[in-house]
Amino acid sequence: MVDATRKRRTRADEDSLFDRELDHLPSEVRWREWMHRVEAAIFAASEPVGRESLARIVGKSCSIDHLIHDIRVELRGRPYDLVAVAGGWKHLTRPAYAEAIGTAVGASERAVDLTQSEVLVLMCVAYFQPITRADLSSFFGREISRDLIGHLRGAKLITSGPRSPTPGAPYTYVTTKEFLQEFSLGTLRDLPEFEALEDAGLLSKEKLLAGEIIPGFADIHDSGASVALDE
Repeated sequence: MVDATRKRRTRADEDSLFDRELDHLPSEVRWREWMHRVEAAIFAASEPVGRESLARIVGKSCSIDHLIHDIRVELRGRPYDLVAVAGGWKHLTRPAYAEAIGTAVGASERAVDLTQSEVLVLMCVAYFQPITRADLSSFFGREISRDLIGHLRGAKLITSGPRSPTPGAPYTYVTTKEFLQEFSLGTLRDLPEFEALEDAGLLSKEKLLAGEIIPGFADIHDSGASVALDE
């Protein structure tokens, strides 16, 4: 308790000494410096940097969204971009350069190698969470093994959710922040709309059972997904 209080005080002291406002600078120069601070912080971080963290290094009246927009405008034409991922922002290379990156330096060490069956189960968890293993087994018409669930949990793509109100109160499964990062999603709302895919004839239970994956939800290992600059 004492250590936690000391850490909070240290952070508060550091924030009070850091010049966020930059009132001594002309407005254009101040905005440029805030842009540089935000881009540097995101570039240096290994995880997506959230709005609250970025707000510590810019003025109180500064719009983080406008800063991000201006940075992204300057990055047009570059092989990388700032992307909203898992509630924050991260530097990611553009998908068009995935093959070149893989040829030059190999696949990302953090890439998750999933079978098609695992991707299909993960997709169902993403759309129907919280969902039990029994519900998944019922959906696919065959038992979803504990080993398959264990692999997805081990990859930190899913985790235990609330207990189901059904008899026995089994655990449900939900996706994680790591899932959002792996698929470069800002939030679950960025998933393709399930109903729209059904209406367009791109998705049905029959297609899922036949092993057809939703466009945009292809196998991670083969999708040419963006990779982080620091990997």
